[in-house]
Amino acid sequence: MSGTRTRPLRGALALLAATQLLLIMDTAIVNVALPSIGEDLGSGSAGLSWVANAYLITFGGLLLLGGRTADLLGHRRLFVAGLGLLAAASAVGALAGSAGALVAARAVQGVGAALAAAAAFALLLILFPDGPARHKALGAFAAMGGLGGVLGTVLGGVLTDVLGWRSTFWLNVAVAALLAVLALRLLDGGTRGAERGFDLLGALTATVGLGLVAYALVGRSLVAGAAGLVLLAAFAVLETRIARPLVPPAVLKRPTLRLANGLSALAQMALFPMFFLVSLYLQQVLEHSPLGGGLGLLPLSVVVVATAPQTGRIIGRLGLRAATVLGFVLLLVGMVWLAFALTPDGTFFTTVFAPSLLLGVALPLVMVTTNVAATAEASPAETGLASGLINTSQQFGSVLGLAVLVAVATARTGTAASGAATPAAETAGFQAALLVGAAFAAVAALLSVRLTPPAPVPAPPRHDRVGDLR
Repeated sequence: MSGTRTRPLRGALALLAATQLLLIMDTAIVNVALPSIGEDLGSGSAGLSWVANAYLITFGGLLLLGGRTADLLGHRRLFVAGLGLLAAASAVGALAGSAGALVAARAVQGVGAALAAAAAFALLLILFPDGPARHKALGAFAAMGGLGGVLGTVLGGVLTDVLGWRSTFWLNVAVAALLAVLALRLLDGGTRGAERGFDLLGALTATVGLGLVAYALVGRSLVAGAAGLVLLAAFAVLETRIARPLVPPAVLKRPTLRLANGLSALAQMALFPMFFLVSLYLQQVLEHSPLGGGLGLLPLSVVVVATAPQTGRIIGRLGLRAATVLGFVLLLVGMVWLAFALTPDGTFFTTVFAPSLLLGVALPLVMVTTNVAATAEASPAETGLASGLINTSQQFGSVLGLAVLVAVATARTGTAASGAATPAAETAGFQAALLVGAAFAAVAALLSVRLTPPAPVPAPPRHDRVGDLR
């Protein structure tokens, strides 16, 4: 690749990776700011939980629709629109005078984040055809995801302490607006599928069904869950009977795509709750400050950032299947090690530090390999669809894993006669939850043995303009 082509591609990758960083960082920042939000707006814990949950529900429910819409309307167009909506909703959140207004703003933030995330991942697939270049690009995404979690925790603590919780929303406004402006300069506007027409009924049933399932998971509502599953079943039937389905059934018949999406969900079911549980352990048992709890995850993130760029080489040397198995085996060992390392009277270095380093190696391996497998067969017209599917799998894996592992920890912890759990009981709860996460990793390790690397789709002709695939 010539230098004139490499420079704009690097700029585009930096832009897309920065978007991933922003979306992950946003969730972590708001979680840290929640206590201050509750104190300022007079909201209890139930209301505060919906400040986070409203975002998760709309984000998870709209990823599939966002990916397919990007294929039809244009990837850059939807990417910029998503960032613009995220910035506008963040500004409303920063000015919110009540918990209800903030929850509504967070729901709209989730819509913008879903559109931006689906379009960003689809743009990455377009710019980097399957092979070593895509592996490196996916490694950059994984690195930014790991960095975003810790950076968000640290920034959330600093901004909330120094400038107040509203400053965390204004940070979103500034960064999202800057990325949208850069997108207009660095990305071409002509990337869209040739196919026209839109499956409106399929879009409605899939989006509402996914949203209800997400609501059921975070709000523990059986009625919403049942209704969501009924709508998703109707969506599955509908897609077999219309001319231009939102998700063509032939795509879902690809064994590698199905398995890779399942593995990606299992990875998030273990990893996403692990960050949450470790932060709680450091604060509630070892009595670190919220900022200290976030910094406790810094070594893990440093390892993620260092390992992620090497995942392409690992895949090239071991092969996709072996690299995937290795990643999940390391995740399993790391989760078990972490569970048994926790003690009520330990220190950060005797409990969390060493196993977190191993998990920092496992995280980019499992994320990059499952993304590679899930997207290798996507044609240029299916990049948004592939993006929506893998992002939806990851998001719902995160939500389901958090719901299950927190329930396990709560059930195992119990409460003392005073109503407060002892450090020993809390530690036992965290250990039980982490071992359930390890079980998810074990299932994924066994299933990943069956992964068959797909034949890559031939890359379209390259052009000097970034993203110009017309």
